[in-house]
Amino acid sequence: MKPVRIFGLEPAAILYAVNAAVALLVSYGLDLTRDQVSAVTVIVTGVLAAAVAALTRPVVVSTITGAAATVLTAMAAFGFELTADQIGATVTALSIVLALLLRQNVSPTPVTTRA
Repeated sequence: MKPVRIFGLEPAAILYAVNAAVALLVSYGLDLTRDQVSAVTVIVTGVLAAAVAALTRPVVVSTITGAAATVLTAMAAFGFELTADQIGATVTALSIVLALLLRQNVSPTPVTTRA
């Protein structure tokens, strides 16, 4: 099985590049707190996890929604704070949308009998 690639790179390579870029920017004076630096890593990891889940077949909706919940929670480090109820409602709505979109593209496998 071929590894999933995004922009021609494996997701781990993208994550390493983002971490290096953030470290470089912070060393040159970008004013981020430790929590914000950590949140950047969590957000990028969540986005990459969702992308990999969307590119993998069969698509696993719970993986995408779990990544979305992680990203929404990490956004609190930048002042975008949501309550647990708001995150739950957002993830539920995302699950419904994904299920409706995926259902259009999925059909049952025909039953074959062995002779």
